[in-house]
Amino acid sequence: MIDTRAIVDPGARLAKGVTVGPFSIIGPAVEIGAGTWVGPHVIINGPTRIGRDNRIFQFASIGEAPQDKKFAGEDTRLEIGDRNTFRESCTVHRGTVQGGGVTRIGNDNWIMAYVHIAHDCIVGNNVIFANAASLAGHVTVDDYAILGGFTLVHQFCVIGAHGFTAMGSVIPKDVPPYLMVSGHMARPYGLNVEGLKRRGFSAAALSGLRRAYKILYKSGLTIDQAREQLAAMTAEFPEVNLFVEFLARSTRGIVR
Repeated sequence: MIDTRAIVDPGARLAKGVTVGPFSIIGPAVEIGAGTWVGPHVIINGPTRIGRDNRIFQFASIGEAPQDKKFAGEDTRLEIGDRNTFRESCTVHRGTVQGGGVTRIGNDNWIMAYVHIAHDCIVGNNVIFANAASLAGHVTVDDYAILGGFTLVHQFCVIGAHGFTAMGSVIPKDVPPYLMVSGHMARPYGLNVEGLKRRGFSAAALSGLRRAYKILYKSGLTIDQAREQLAAMTAEFPEVNLFVEFLARSTRGIVR
């Protein structure tokens, strides 16, 4: 199912059922899983491994060398899971040796047009990137986060699970899970309540998360003090443990 006008390097490995559209170029050291559809005018370079049932639309550039002055042609890679959608003109770069050597994208992510995912980024599962959202190098985006259009994330930042960034947000620090943030520079604007309801969070869980948010943002406590109080809540509200774990791993400080 490879269009005769496509160019596929003999060193690429394409599973049964892969579709490659006209004028697309698949380089060496590229592996593509069954059922993945590659549209026209797509370029995929390697080393890159792409899983099953992905959809990659026209003019996307996947697995290109990182935009990092330290990069000297080392054998770094890109790993993409299953059932992801990459819309028009997305760019996803391989990792760097200094960042661990891999850029990794999980499963079931929806990545809209003109999104950029830079070297050494780690993207979880069920994440939505709206048009032109951009990640600098070494960014981590946890499961079920939503990045609004034209969101810009500074290198080494972490976007927590179930978080939501409004259109045009500039993210200079870590965004804890469950939060809505907005602005330049981004500030917290409460919990992503509607998103959490859609994902089946109970009224009791939401009540506990509201209490946790007040401890973290309204109590005047230091981060360490707030973390202690949040840890004490986890037996009654297990969902709060994401806050506790996130604060322990944060290195850039959190948006406040």
